[in-house]
Amino acid sequence: MAAASCFHALSTPARSSSSSLQSSSSRLPAPIKPNQLIIRSQKREETATNDAAISRRLALTVLIGAAAVGTKVSPADAAYGEAANVFGKQKSTEFSQYTGPGFKLSVPAKWNPSKEVEYPGQVLRYEDNFDTTSNLAVMVTPTDKKAITDYGAPEEFLSKVDYLLGKQAYFGKTASEGGFEQDAVATANILEVATPTVDGKQYYFLSVLTRTADGDEGGKHQLISATVSDGKLYICKAQAGDKRWFKGARKYVEGSTSSFSVA
Repeated sequence: MAAASCFHALSTPARSSSSSLQSSSSRLPAPIKPNQLIIRSQKREETATNDAAISRRLALTVLIGAAAVGTKVSPADAAYGEAANVFGKQKSTEFSQYTGPGFKLSVPAKWNPSKEVEYPGQVLRYEDNFDTTSNLAVMVTPTDKKAITDYGAPEEFLSKVDYLLGKQAYFGKTASEGGFEQDAVATANILEVATPTVDGKQYYFLSVLTRTADGDEGGKHQLISATVSDGKLYICKAQAGDKRWFKGARKYVEGSTSSFSVA
């Protein structure tokens, strides 16, 4: 309507009197050109359009924010839709828990129990179905010691239970070759020794690499964990051939011996 009235003012005939024209021009506002009105109208339309666009963007932002708050996606979702266990205990199906008389440990889930008795006081034996060289055993024998330290240093303790490492079957004369001393067909090298304390009990842990002249596995990695409790010596020994040790058996041997604990 404002635009129409302005156009009407511009089309009104001028009076003949110059004084009257001057008087009229002094009373009327300065005429506005049509193109100015169009520009103003366009600006108003653009402003309204911009306001509407901003409103839509704000509304969309609010909706996205509300959706994000409402969804609350769990952190580190697993690839197949299962929420990852970020801070919880590690889920493992590679071991099963075994509880025996006075002790407990983790046994490789794919190993099976064996009836073979190899050591004095043996109460448990498991072995790998595909390679019986990979196995574990638990021995419980009476002792007059009050603590594992009464056996001396870990190396001294090992010398008292060296039957765990196996005995050489050949006692004839041999030359010094292949890393073996003269007349010796078996060697044992201590790779690691530790003396951890768990629940007030001290343990001896030894990692030993044994080799025999006729062995085809390149040697055996034998891990021993031992402690004394209530007049009994508890020993857990697990082993694997050198070749299989580096092909995955290591985690089973280490997992079993490191989990061994006595009540």
